[in-house]
Amino acid sequence: MADILRAVKGMNDILPPGVPRSEKLPDSALWQWFETTVRSVLGRYGYQHLLTPVVEPTALFVRGLGEVTDIVEKEMYSFVDSMNGDKLTLRPEATAGIVRAMIEHNALYNGPLRIWTMGPMFRHEKPQKGRYRQFNQLDVEALGFAGPDVDAEMILIGRTLWRELGLVEGRHVRLELNSLGQPDERRAHRDALVRHFEQHADQLDTEAQRRLHSNPLRILDTKNPSMQALVESAPKLMDFLGEASLAHFASVRAVLDAAGLEYRVNPRLVRGMDYYNLTVFEWVTDQLGSQGTVCGGGRYDGLIEQLGGKPAPAVGFGLGIERLLLLIQELGLPVPSTAPRVYAIVTSAGAVPQAIVALEALRAAGVPVLMHAGGGSMKAQFKRADASGARYALIFGDDEVARGEVALKDLRQAEAPQRSLPIAGASTWAGDLLNA
Repeated sequence: MADILRAVKGMNDILPPGVPRSEKLPDSALWQWFETTVRSVLGRYGYQHLLTPVVEPTALFVRGLGEVTDIVEKEMYSFVDSMNGDKLTLRPEATAGIVRAMIEHNALYNGPLRIWTMGPMFRHEKPQKGRYRQFNQLDVEALGFAGPDVDAEMILIGRTLWRELGLVEGRHVRLELNSLGQPDERRAHRDALVRHFEQHADQLDTEAQRRLHSNPLRILDTKNPSMQALVESAPKLMDFLGEASLAHFASVRAVLDAAGLEYRVNPRLVRGMDYYNLTVFEWVTDQLGSQGTVCGGGRYDGLIEQLGGKPAPAVGFGLGIERLLLLIQELGLPVPSTAPRVYAIVTSAGAVPQAIVALEALRAAGVPVLMHAGGGSMKAQFKRADASGARYALIFGDDEVARGEVALKDLRQAEAPQRSLPIAGASTWAGDLLNA
């Protein structure tokens, strides 16, 4: 027998509920609930859906993310197109592709846009819980808006989403906030950082030494315990911010304060991409071990021009879907049931035509119905009906069908009497099944 072919390491199947799996991963019902919630929340904020290709020119990410970022240096899935020699990459993040689409289609010609997308991203890194080589991300962007009000709106969208999913901000997830200022302010801070770390070069680990002159800001994000004291004593970016940057940050905080949202100003908070400026934020949790960041984003006013478009401000965030759903699982939060409302038991092949016609009428009226298939005894079918989680069983027995009837049994209230209903009038009693 041929060897079993398996998924690529770090790339996972999302399976239906009840299907055995080798690793604790969110099932497709949890995903579906999350996606439905996202569409509802973002629709209320006036954000429109956008889809971009999974494959983009490699140069897009080199130019957009920065040549010395970990993503570009070590994590991208890049290849040469055998047809024409183009250098292509499976997208490692969504923002650069969205900005490319905005520029290519002159999408901001008629004014600013609020948009969102959701789909797979790819990074070649060591797989671990909540961190995969193919992962899915929700990405929300507001393009063409310069004010701090939209920065705050982005953060409040997160709070609304947490509440809809049953998460409590401040307990299950908490907000951290910072300002990266403007490029000239960051350059002055960068020079001060380099001088600071050069004076303590003997305390830098290999990764910090590599980043010292290429991207010293990322040293502040180190997880190395032996470097924490050195990082804490480093110059703080906030001390280099000018009046306009400080005013922008103060305005963001004023909105969050007015909305009653608690947060912590974290002067060491940086983002992994080079394109961020001014407001940056992360929603973090203590429930997932080392993978504590659930959602992160901020303002990136220079990226559109950097990728060849007319200068325009922008702000957005990305949310790792697998990581968030794992958090919901870890916390044991209630998730809406995806069970059918009705399970149809059909006792013989002769009853199938009438049963299917009635079930189609119920489905057209909005009743979720699962029909037993493949035969089996009445006892076996009732066992399946109970395991399905359905509230009701409809029993299409030969005697009932001969009378033009179907039997209705409440599977969750044993004392409820069984009733007979007219098969031909299924659409007239469909509402009773939904509302009872």
